[in-house]
Amino acid sequence: MSPMLEVKDLVVAYGKIKAVKGISFSVDEGEVVTLIGTNGAGKTTTLRTISGLLRPLSGSIRFQGKRIDDTPAHEIVTLGLAHSPEGRRIFPRLSVEQNLLLGAFARRDGDVRKDLQAAYELFPILGERKAQAAGTFSGGEQQMLAMGRAMMSRPKLLMLDEPSMGLSPLMMKTVMSTVTTLQEQGTTILLVEQNAQAALKRATKGYVLEVGKIVLSGSGPELLASDDVRKAYLGED
Repeated sequence: MSPMLEVKDLVVAYGKIKAVKGISFSVDEGEVVTLIGTNGAGKTTTLRTISGLLRPLSGSIRFQGKRIDDTPAHEIVTLGLAHSPEGRRIFPRLSVEQNLLLGAFARRDGDVRKDLQAAYELFPILGERKAQAAGTFSGGEQQMLAMGRAMMSRPKLLMLDEPSMGLSPLMMKTVMSTVTTLQEQGTTILLVEQNAQAALKRATKGYVLEVGKIVLSGSGPELLASDDVRKAYLGED
């Protein structure tokens, strides 16, 4: 069976500077796959290219067998691929519920309200404050909102970019446990995460990026046990 997402020989540049230099990886249905690496490694650029916000210089991206590297971003969402971006990018003046409903902008089915309730069950704080302006939320609450909004498109594959960035340890634990819950509910996840240990503990497999190239790959447990990963990303000697 072919992978749900297949990235092959992907090259992405900003002007003359190549940020991603020919990487290849895949995500199978039901997996949590993580990309780890330092700032500037090309992780966010990779996600932005998959979701259609950037165009690759060369290489291919296939989602459920269909090439999407030349597909507009709004069409990619309708195929079942959602992106919760770095920095959350919520609409601060809109209410929580309005932000969530924007995640369903491309849907034409009658189950949007049902999924709204599912988002409130996943993140009860959103339901309790659904009429509140999103900009008054804390960083962790905004992250929950960003993830809930992405889930409103009913994605087959959810891409999460740095969901724990800037959060307290307790809120980070809550957000990362939600990753496991979403996987258990049937969502496939591609995760970019600064906390390599938290990401690899939940990952089926992982890829280590350095300056735009994949330098190491393996299962979550294999990478957690790797001396190179422990020294470079887990702060261990």
